[in-house]
Amino acid sequence: MKHILENERFQITVSDHGAELTGIYDKEKQHQILWQADPAFWNRQAPVLFPNVGRHYNNIYRIDGREYSSGQHGFARDMDFILSEETDHSLTHTLVSSLETLEKYPFDFSLAITHTLENNRLKITWQVRNTGDKTMYFSIGGHPAFNIPAAKGEKQTDYRLYFPGKASVEYKLIDTRFGTLIPDITYPLVLDDDHSCAIAEDMFDRDALVFDEQFEKVGFLSPDGTPYIEMEAEGFPNFGIWAAKGAPFICLEPWMGRCDDCGFTGDLSQKPYINALTPDETFCKSYTITIF
Repeated sequence: MKHILENERFQITVSDHGAELTGIYDKEKQHQILWQADPAFWNRQAPVLFPNVGRHYNNIYRIDGREYSSGQHGFARDMDFILSEETDHSLTHTLVSSLETLEKYPFDFSLAITHTLENNRLKITWQVRNTGDKTMYFSIGGHPAFNIPAAKGEKQTDYRLYFPGKASVEYKLIDTRFGTLIPDITYPLVLDDDHSCAIAEDMFDRDALVFDEQFEKVGFLSPDGTPYIEMEAEGFPNFGIWAAKGAPFICLEPWMGRCDDCGFTGDLSQKPYINALTPDETFCKSYTITIF
């Protein structure tokens, strides 16, 4: 089932399945901002990545000497959440651990995801609580895909990536054989005086661009140079930008933790950027999408 948040300008839809954002419709400009899951390119829209972002090396992770198999981006995106709270401006969905999740992930947890619409800002909040009796380890991330181009007659290359306040940033790439990061090679992304760079046709031919501790704001500039979308992710150490090859969308992905480095075989607790929660402790983090 899908649920609606609405104000004078926007209509937001969120599905119980995966607590996934499925629509950001701009009523003023009469167009859909969020990608609509055309399976010819990618059949998702804005999945929540939990309890892992990306892949573990060889799709295996280790806890206390035991190995577990793991799929890309975890399991939450493929599970049904319960709508636990609804107001005029917000929707909260909740997922709790079960025998099914414990087979894949040996921790008891509660995951609440809240979407809040305030004027032209959509705030997404994650609240993770450790309901078990041992320290739990996890990563969590967002993966919203935006229609780029936004209007007929435009091209994706008419738009620009925008990194407010930055003169340059550096990114890393994923080894597509394993879906894990090549950690020791970085590539510069030099920005123009307006802190932006052109979106090239081949920009994502080698999969996602991965940024560690590079920025907390990123967005798109429209073909006329004005802001189109801005994402703010204060305190997030990792970020991904990705599009399927030739697809008319681009994902801005704020991450608390990321995929394994290639070759990593240590305990999950030793993984770079992993989050840890002691029993009864709660983690809370938000990011915001602003639409101009």
